[in-house]
Amino acid sequence: MSRQPEVLWAQRSDKVYLTISLPDAKDISVKCEPQGLFSFSAMGVQGESFDFSLELFGKIVPEGCKTNVGLRNIICSVMKEEKGWWKRLLKSEEKPAPYIKVDWNKWCDEDDEDPNSDLASDDDDDMYVAREEESSDDEGMLYLPDLEKARGN
Repeated sequence: MSRQPEVLWAQRSDKVYLTISLPDAKDISVKCEPQGLFSFSAMGVQGESFDFSLELFGKIVPEGCKTNVGLRNIICSVMKEEKGWWKRLLKSEEKPAPYIKVDWNKWCDEDDEDPNSDLASDDDDDMYVAREEESSDDEGMLYLPDLEKARGN
């Protein structure tokens, strides 16, 4: 029986970002279909099967969908067919499954989007992957040499 990994989402006027939390995933398969169907499958580190399909709010451009695999997650950038803000991620008006959550780290409100910022460029996907890979459980902690410098030793 397959399971669903946690999926975080955020959007820009031209893209939707899906961050799939699945450390050390193998055999990753992502499919984007023009009518808005997004499908994902992978094998977990212990051989368990993970998969899900989402019927997205609007149509998408399959050729404009990119996937970057990091150590802890898979980040998918899905290009919208028409530029604009979606009211929600899924076509269905029902409450989304509990494994789908808003990615507040990447979230941008419609009136906050700056078309001249780096976030609106084609390179933003790489920036998000780099940021995700750089994060660690030790974030915000001082290492011993830094601690000694802070104390003036």
